[in-house]
Amino acid sequence: MQLSLFESAGRTLVDDERGVITYHPNAIPAPDAAAWFATLRDGVEWRSERRLMYDREVDVPRLVATYALDDPDLPGELRAAANVARRLANCEFNSIGLNFYRDERDSVAPHNDKLHELTAGAPIALLSLGAARTMTIRTKATPRRSIQLELEPGSVLLMTYATQQHFDHGIPKATVAVGPRISVAFRRRLRDA
Repeated sequence: MQLSLFESAGRTLVDDERGVITYHPNAIPAPDAAAWFATLRDGVEWRSERRLMYDREVDVPRLVATYALDDPDLPGELRAAANVARRLANCEFNSIGLNFYRDERDSVAPHNDKLHELTAGAPIALLSLGAARTMTIRTKATPRRSIQLELEPGSVLLMTYATQQHFDHGIPKATVAVGPRISVAFRRRLRDA
């Protein structure tokens, strides 16, 4: 299933016993999305990470940053984005994870969020800023289903807690040149996680 980059209304991608996934392509007006991207790109203290994979340590193919929503140094753009996520998801989030995909070589492998770190039942909201990138969402078990979704700047993808048990999501490397993108993930984390 391939969804258009230019859809204007919110769209339900999944709504069954495995959870609900909805896509809101124009959650943030384009001028705001562009301004927030530039401010976060230049103002966040991005860090690189290394991770153990297949018995060797490798660079994580993107830059990352994290904030608590009650952080007094939280950039105003993230506070404003949190208000949009809260409204769309009807959830009070407390954590923000940012991923900076510098170009087409940066990616994140198919995965689900670590449920033991999240408040049971709380959704996850993903705001996209910068260049559009394709996200792959696929079921973990039969019946198999795969969605290729172009995440446009200013869009918000909402996933219920249950979807993390039944679906993986990821951003594959692109085969053509792609500009930089920032993903802003809003979660309700357990305080001791």
